Amino acid sequence: MSQGSVSPAIVILGTGSLYAAKRIQANFPHARIHGLAGRVDDADEMFVEFGPHLRDLFQANVPIVVLCAVGIVVRTLAPLLANKLGEPPVVVVSEDGKAVVPLLGGLSGVNAMATAIAEVFETVAAITTTGEVRFGVTFEKPPAGYVFKNPAAGKKFMSDLLAGATVQIDGDAPWLRAGRLRIDPASAHSILVTEENVAPASDQLVYHPKTICIGIVGAPWDAADRLAVALDKLGLARESLAGIFAPEADIASTKLRDMAGLLDLPLRFVADECTAEGLARRAAGGAATLHAIDGNLAMAVAPAPVDAETIGRGRGRLAVIGLGPGDTQWLSPEAKFELARATDLVGYETYLKMAGPLRDGQHRHAFDNREEEKRSRFAFELAAEGKSVAVVSSGDPGIFAMATAILETLHRANEPRWHAVELRIVPGISAAQGAAARIGAPLGHDFCVISLSDVLKPWETVADRLDHAAAADLVIALYNPTSRFRPWQLERARDILLKHRASETPVICAKSIGRGAEDIRVSTLGTFDLSWVDMRTTVIVGSSKTERFPRFGGGDWVYTPRHYETN
Repeated sequence: MSQGSVSPAIVILGTGSLYAAKRIQANFPHARIHGLAGRVDDADEMFVEFGPHLRDLFQANVPIVVLCAVGIVVRTLAPLLANKLGEPPVVVVSEDGKAVVPLLGGLSGVNAMATAIAEVFETVAAITTTGEVRFGVTFEKPPAGYVFKNPAAGKKFMSDLLAGATVQIDGDAPWLRAGRLRIDPASAHSILVTEENVAPASDQLVYHPKTICIGIVGAPWDAADRLAVALDKLGLARESLAGIFAPEADIASTKLRDMAGLLDLPLRFVADECTAEGLARRAAGGAATLHAIDGNLAMAVAPAPVDAETIGRGRGRLAVIGLGPGDTQWLSPEAKFELARATDLVGYETYLKMAGPLRDGQHRHAFDNREEEKRSRFAFELAAEGKSVAVVSSGDPGIFAMATAILETLHRANEPRWHAVELRIVPGISAAQGAAARIGAPLGHDFCVISLSDVLKPWETVADRLDHAAAADLVIALYNPTSRFRPWQLERARDILLKHRASETPVICAKSIGRGAEDIRVSTLGTFDLSWVDMRTTVIVGSSKTERFPRFGGGDWVYTPRHYETN
């Protein structure tokens, strides 16, 4: 059932669908059940609104199984249907499992996914894709290891075959030969599978197998140009490039990373090879055809597609990701990309759950929230092995979160392997920003952020900063306002602030921002309920200029003007 590389989401709206959902999950254990909060109790993931949640999954390219009426799903996803090549599989299943409809994702394996689900309920999937029904193949989405050169020709080509045309196949195309195409060596319609850089003829489809392995040593600055010249000279297609292979001694080379990024190819490092020819031949296998370009570069053409990710190891990558306060709509595209590419997710268990469903081959590594250094060292060790690691934080990772711990660990450690890891900090929306947006614009002018926790700094420092920030008339966002072990600090902080602020100063207490239990209260510095605040709460104290007024329909707007009146 796993499509692409992402674990499917089974979405249900009520307990009546739970039995069928669990039957699907029992047969496909990587799938996770997503239940509507308030209606479903026993689910792996909870969501508050069906429409936004389904669209988030779809845009994140997550395969979806929805147990509800087809019309609801159609109306929900219709605004997003622009490119069928980029659609994840979407299967709609009736509550009793008797109807299984592959709705979207014909080019990403939805029919196979629906067929597998139908087998669970001993029924037949309602497959309507004519070409796949008749021939058992799809041209537009070849298997991994092949690139379709002229997909625009695929629709007419299939129409001709459906009208009775035969086809000849030249080259190794096992997925096509396994279908029910009418093969005729003399047919005017042809399918060519080749590494050669050919221009497709009329009524011809061309596929390029990823069989060309590039060996490189010394990482010359013009390696990409040299490679392009060699490909043109040999008449080979760039689409057939499988990967770049280099010795481990060059693992920190930025030139290699730039080249791999430019060509959009996997970059792999091999421990016991130090010549370009040896690297290329090692990757392509003993039956490969070798082409030496120069002392730094060589190509080897394998007899079958090469999966570069299984050869040597990649340069480790460690991304420190900010998930935002919890609402998936606040997760940045960059953070989604890093989560999708990661092999391993490391973090506090609550935040790991916020990161969403795993894809196949991904692993979660949960730590206690106080084990920051242990978490950091573990993440670097994984990345140093060549894995792609995502360390997840809520909010923004650079604000009282894991980015500092990661950098501090790297700075203090004498570990060359860790310094060779590609490190990236991915920002997120902070809790203060999320809370401010919900209530208006209280951070509209100068503000500061202060943590009341004295775990990593003395309370005297916290109190001194509060006093100076209040005297400077800054809006103040308070993080970590209280805990079971620090029940007295918020009251002490309020007393310090009241020395400089009027008791009527607006105060926003925002609990569980962006999550199902979100609750926001607007009060004043002199009257807000300290006992209601917990560690999930962000407190924003206005400046002397912060304004508060009623909003239509109930509640308040709060903002801090950007201009100050002058005499």
